Formats: sequence, C-alpha cells, structure tokens
Amino acid sequence: MSHESIGDLQRRLADGLARIDPHHRLLGRPVTYRVIDGRALEITYRDVAGIADAEVLGVKRIIGVDCSCSVSPQTAEQLTVRFVIPLK
Repeated sequence: MSHESIGDLQRRLADGLARIDPHHRLLGRPVTYRVIDGRALEITYRDVAGIADAEVLGVKRIIGVDCSCSVSPQTAEQLTVRFVIPLK
C-alpha cells in the first residue's frame, strides 16, 4: 500500500464514517495511521465510548480488504478500536 493509497483510504473512511456511524462513535474521535514494519497499516481510534458489530463491519467494508479489528479498554469509560490491514 503506497502513501497515495493510504491517503485514499483516509478519505474513504472520512466520507464513509458519516454513513455507517450514526451515533458518531468513531467519527470525530482521535485517529492515527501507522505503518508497522512495512508489513501492515494500523488505524487506531481513541476515546471511543462504545462500538457495535455493525459499525466494525461497516469500517471493514469501507477498507475493502481483509483486516482485523481489536477493541480494548483505554479507561473505564473509553475504548481503543484498532484495525490492522496487511500490506501487500
């Protein structure tokens, strides 16, 4: 995945979240994009109040390739939602 395709993915997520995230659980949250060892792209949303399976599946559809998602506690009230996309 090149820098151009990562930029395209960022735009698709920004546009698509408005449609699939009606409760704004991800939309507007702090998000980081990081390439890990040149082998995977990690997208991390922080300060997420909650997340539904439908929203996770919606993000995966926007990403358009097989990826994994993990949800972990950040604080008692906030979650960290992480998507990892293998780079080819």
